[in-house]
Amino acid sequence: MFDSPLSASAYEVLGVAATVGDEELRRAYRLQLRRTHPDTGGDASVFIQVQRAWELVGTPELRAAYDRGHGFSDDDEPWDGWRAPTARTDTRPRAKAYGEAGGSRRRLYVAQVHAWAGSEVADPYDPAFVRTIPREVRRVLANALAEEHTARTVADLGMGFTAWHDVAVPAGAAAPDTLDHIVLGPSGLYGLMSADFGEIARFRQGEVIGSGTGSRAPVTALVTQVRTIARAARVRFGGAVLVLPDDDLAQAMTPLGAIRGTTVVVVRRSALGTLLRAGVPGSRTIGGTELFDLRTRIQQTVRFA
Repeated sequence: MFDSPLSASAYEVLGVAATVGDEELRRAYRLQLRRTHPDTGGDASVFIQVQRAWELVGTPELRAAYDRGHGFSDDDEPWDGWRAPTARTDTRPRAKAYGEAGGSRRRLYVAQVHAWAGSEVADPYDPAFVRTIPREVRRVLANALAEEHTARTVADLGMGFTAWHDVAVPAGAAAPDTLDHIVLGPSGLYGLMSADFGEIARFRQGEVIGSGTGSRAPVTALVTQVRTIARAARVRFGGAVLVLPDDDLAQAMTPLGAIRGTTVVVVRRSALGTLLRAGVPGSRTIGGTELFDLRTRIQQTVRFA
């Protein structure tokens, strides 16, 4: 929360301008607590957001740090929260990875920013600027960040896992042209979509619904991508996983059952590592020569966006 280009700022949650004085900010916080408290008919999820907002700006010191990091300050100190990740410096063993997580979406984001604002944009990742651009353009950046977050989680699974990021779906498939991630490990072979809808996910008949999905049917798209790549590589996936921000999913994991023969699970970001280590429910473990064979087939088949 508050770290996504689609999130309301702490000030927006508290219902005030970023320029209000500390005492007015405190009054707004108390008012919002009363308005949103579940005991008085308020929404529990909004009540929690109000509390989290206050934790970020509730003291002058916290507020100054928040303002610097979210573009509400005149301080020129750079902020790297939405910029492309830098090269890793630690030496811990990581999962083997191919492709560039979020790369195609970042390029699309910059292109759309320039199309909307012109080519003279000094910094397309400046948080003050990002707040001014259309929501659909911000959504592209939010999904790029979501892909990068998933890639970091997969990397931390260790050397027993292999990941392919930003995988091109074969031409002619009735699906979006990239599958965000393929992950192979002892627990199984999985296709992953990383998304940020900017709202709590709701489900109907095995699909995510709501204004945040736009015209997309994300689960249908994910299953189609997985099935298309499975046919091309002559492999069988153990499941399809939709990864969402923690605040956008009511519980750690929401199984959606088998859709067109593919087991689908929606999972919070913080629970993804646990799921991939244990395996999607109903999947089978993979080892020895089979693991090597699957890795070889995928490596020979995949192309990147």
